[in-house]
Amino acid sequence: MEATMTTPIRKIALEEHFGATEPDIVEQSETHFTPQEWPRHRAMLLDIHDERLALMDECAIEKSVLSLLSPGIQSLHDAPRAVDWARRLNDYAAARVAERPDRFAAFAALPMQDPDAATAELRRAVQDLGLVGALVNGFSQVGDAETVVYLDDPRYAGFWATLEELGVPLYLHPRDPLESTSPQYDGHPWLYGSAWAFTVETATHALRLMGSGLFDRHPGLQVILGHLGEVLPWVIWRVEHRLAVAPRGLDVRHGFGHYLRTNFHVTTSGNFRTPALLNTLQEIGADRVLFSADHPFEDMREAATWFDRLELNDADLARIAHGNAERLLGL
Repeated sequence: MEATMTTPIRKIALEEHFGATEPDIVEQSETHFTPQEWPRHRAMLLDIHDERLALMDECAIEKSVLSLLSPGIQSLHDAPRAVDWARRLNDYAAARVAERPDRFAAFAALPMQDPDAATAELRRAVQDLGLVGALVNGFSQVGDAETVVYLDDPRYAGFWATLEELGVPLYLHPRDPLESTSPQYDGHPWLYGSAWAFTVETATHALRLMGSGLFDRHPGLQVILGHLGEVLPWVIWRVEHRLAVAPRGLDVRHGFGHYLRTNFHVTTSGNFRTPALLNTLQEIGADRVLFSADHPFEDMREAATWFDRLELNDADLARIAHGNAERLLGL
């Protein structure tokens, strides 16, 4: 349901990306745009306080939570380099936030190639730099470009314990699977990226976390998924239903619907579709949905205009627009 007249609603946006040239990581995003569009979007990734802030004002976005582009640190298979770049980029993000703390916050980038270093960097980013959580771009390449490690791996036990201790969320952001392990996409390059592969890869990763027993061991953990939950709100009943019939070795305390409604939040980033939002609200409730745009990979104006036209009750609109973010991130 959408109204024809719009009254701008105060918003906090949670999935708003940035790049940097020192270290030079911004070029990772070139493949997401046409050659004609890349120079403009490259400039948008590098901009924090000029055009971005003007757009936020226009869209009634009170605060944006900055996060590094994808795949970011997760693609740096050399662990010392990943550790160095993560620290430098977190320092950069914190410095940009410090210039306008009334308008910006940030998620930490983490070198998951080295679990101990990632845990230490998470603690430094939250306690020393004032960042409000972490964003990890899916699996990490470790040691070489073809070795991947997902976040349910036992090596991350200490990391998850620290995340729960600190009381901050982890945003599980998409990345493409490796071509070498994805024959289903051979000959169909359009299946990669945000059109399809991002969603399938991230939804599968989230299900791995649920099935690993992670949320039984750490019931206070909160994970954020973008794009209205990477299809999980629409398929979670069938996932749980079929696993109850044929668990195939699954050994967890609750159904997956419980974990989705207890340990996950979802954002509207890049999924400005009202029927999809209504289904998500029915599945997980308005307390677990948060506004986002996905700047500059999506149009901030489109995100805000769509949201401002929604015909939801005032309480739910306020929760999704800003209240849930204030609660979850302590803003």
